[in-house]
Amino acid sequence: MDLPDETTEEANVHGEPLEPCSADPETGVLRDGDCHSLPERDPGRHEVCAVMTERFLEYSAVMGNELREPRPEFGFPGLEPGDRWCVCLPRWIEAVEGRAAPPVVLEATNEAVLDEVDLETLEEYAHDPED
Repeated sequence: MDLPDETTEEANVHGEPLEPCSADPETGVLRDGDCHSLPERDPGRHEVCAVMTERFLEYSAVMGNELREPRPEFGFPGLEPGDRWCVCLPRWIEAVEGRAAPPVVLEATNEAVLDEVDLETLEEYAHDPED
């Protein structure tokens, strides 16, 4: 199993050290706040740090993944607009195509996503902390 450790430093889409996405709610496949790239453990690729919007939450629900409802058995608190969450790369790409993609925190988005989406597209959706 390819778990990150102190000697494995993951990078963000700018090639800099990966910053935490969220500690409240605690996100990531390991629920440690980071959007790790763990292909063997996380085939869903929860590598995009996104800021939830009502539009994306509704889109996700329509697509069969209700993110607003807590699922304590999975350590999932339920999300609301403004929460940061490591979302699945394929769902984020679908949301781009469906015009419902949430803003992306580039500093906390794993560089592994660059094998599926180009940096220019990610930058178009970059979260502006001033908003």
